Amino acid sequence: MWLLVRLAPGYRREALVGDVAEELRDGRSRAWLWGQVLRAIWAGVVCRILGRGRQQARRYWRDYRGLAAFVLLMLGFRSAWADWVYVPTGSMNPTILEGDRLLVDKHVYGLRVPFTLLHLTWGEDPARGDIVVLDSPLDGTLLVKRVVAVPGDVVALDDERLIVNGTAARYTAGDPRELESLLERTRAQHPIALRESGAGAAHDILLLPGSSAPSTFGPVVVPKGMYFVLGDNRDNSADSRYIGLVPRRNIVGRATLIVASLNPDRYFVPRSARLLKPLE
Repeated sequence: MWLLVRLAPGYRREALVGDVAEELRDGRSRAWLWGQVLRAIWAGVVCRILGRGRQQARRYWRDYRGLAAFVLLMLGFRSAWADWVYVPTGSMNPTILEGDRLLVDKHVYGLRVPFTLLHLTWGEDPARGDIVVLDSPLDGTLLVKRVVAVPGDVVALDDERLIVNGTAARYTAGDPRELESLLERTRAQHPIALRESGAGAAHDILLLPGSSAPSTFGPVVVPKGMYFVLGDNRDNSADSRYIGLVPRRNIVGRATLIVASLNPDRYFVPRSARLLKPLE
């Protein structure tokens, strides 16, 4: 009884104290008695541990609930409204370089439920020429690509020449200064910068002579709700030639600005010329 009073929870103690003597008189063994006592003591120990845990949790909640609310709101904002992404690859050279950090406008294509692909509003439709951040339909990897064909378009590549709805793109020499900012391993492949226009928004692209990337593709009719995307670095990009057409729900947002840029070839020294640079 002394053990029960000090260690067992109240409801177990009251039940046992009332029944122990009667049960013993009816022939219960002492082993049964001690089994009941030990179970009651164990229940009391667990209740004390849980009670202390609840008290500590309540104390933490009182002390840090403001911080928790701020973090939750910030994560929700980044998931559904605007975010920034770090670019580790050169698939969008020369427009975007390795080490660029991009500002992504996520609500422009419709406001989404945070942390999901479920849209609450529809927003604008991605347009030809938009630089978009998307979840790869192949494996969910976050990618940055340019939209070159929208639903209803017929798109093809003919020996590196982009053709949309029967209109072939025109190519002129690109800005040679773009090549100077490329990483050394890319410059070693003797890249060619060209200005592409006529089949969408005018922008510079990069070709790598001797690459094994497919230079001819399609024609392909883009179905409803799907988009065809390419990297500006045509010979080094995992785009719709490899991952297939991209569903609209997988397009996370539009990249609008290079917030900052760190040069991997120079120990991540900031590239001051790319600070707050708008994207074409």
